[in-house]
Amino acid sequence: MKGLRTLVVGAGIGGLSVARALALRGADVTLLEQAEAITEVGAGLQISPNGFAVLEAMGLGERLRAVSVPARAVSLRDYRGGEVLRLDLSRLERQEYHFVHRADLIDLLAEGAREAGVRIRLLQKVSSVEPGPPARVRMSSGAELGADLIVGADGLHSVLRPVLNGPAEPFFTGQVAWRAVIPNVDGAGAEARVHMGPYRHMVSYPLRDGRFLNLVAVQERAAWAAESWSQKDDPLALRAAFADFGPEARRMLDAVTEVGLWGLFRHPVARCWHAGGAGLLGDAAHPTLPFMAQGASMALEDAWVLAESVASSGSVATGLDTYQLRRATRARKVVDAASGNAWKYHLSFGPLRRAAHAMLRLGGAVAPERMMARYAWLYDHDVTGGAVLAQPLESGTP
Repeated sequence: MKGLRTLVVGAGIGGLSVARALALRGADVTLLEQAEAITEVGAGLQISPNGFAVLEAMGLGERLRAVSVPARAVSLRDYRGGEVLRLDLSRLERQEYHFVHRADLIDLLAEGAREAGVRIRLLQKVSSVEPGPPARVRMSSGAELGADLIVGADGLHSVLRPVLNGPAEPFFTGQVAWRAVIPNVDGAGAEARVHMGPYRHMVSYPLRDGRFLNLVAVQERAAWAAESWSQKDDPLALRAAFADFGPEARRMLDAVTEVGLWGLFRHPVARCWHAGGAGLLGDAAHPTLPFMAQGASMALEDAWVLAESVASSGSVATGLDTYQLRRATRARKVVDAASGNAWKYHLSFGPLRRAAHAMLRLGGAVAPERMMARYAWLYDHDVTGGAVLAQPLESGTP
């Protein structure tokens, strides 16, 4: 790994994480970002134990704790009011589940990448990636850069993914999501609340010392919406869509002053993750719907496994083969689980919804450990194996 010339495309969660993970192992890393500054839209995200394990192993655990809210529970609620099921997150084998503002996570990852020696170059728009050898990126300016390893961490609209897999064919799920950050109007505690109603659900959880709430509201509808986080909508449209929800939900909706809207699309997991020294990571390889809150944690897992696989292999090609073998099956399982989760929140037939909620209440009362055990395959998965790699290596050994 010592001096391995590496280009990372995209300064999101996955790109910054893999840049630090590679640099800590001795790689010579340059990160290319098309924006003029490393910023992130105002929104929250959840870092579950499997994702936190990576941050801890990279020496960033304390920094995340300092800017996040430690999650205590997940509360499933009927849309009109009343708790259906409470999942006590203290029952997790590792109790490191956090709610964090996306911008705060990006800031600490960027700081961590720079500390590890990563060169971050802004205003660098990549127009194409050409697998090698040697792998190359072509900039919109016409310049070309070569590298031993190129990582495409450039999200849904990755320039590398179609090179490896052909044109993408996502399809509209018939669901849209609104997203907003609001004041914590009711002083909600350190829990994620899911209000479940016919064809809709709403998720809320605290951010930044509990002063704010992240709000995501999902509705099934026929009207198409673009797959873009930058698309704005009228808060009145959001309130109208959830007008029959109970007082607790409506108080949160009444606090919304700015809201984004995006269409939810199902993307297949990439068939081919790498070729010729160029590999995909995060949403570029396996975009997922938000119904398992795993987008950030999966990118963190990818970052660690890619860096570790390349560092422990005799060649970049072998390392990328190992990376795909270790990640593809898990990525498909998470994507499929997320895709199949929404209907559980959206039961529209009253008797069926009441029966389902009654079963959840019974399960939570009689066998809470069994309810939590359903998520062991997801949260107890630790790609680091308990390793700690917090400082750049003096030699090229992993």
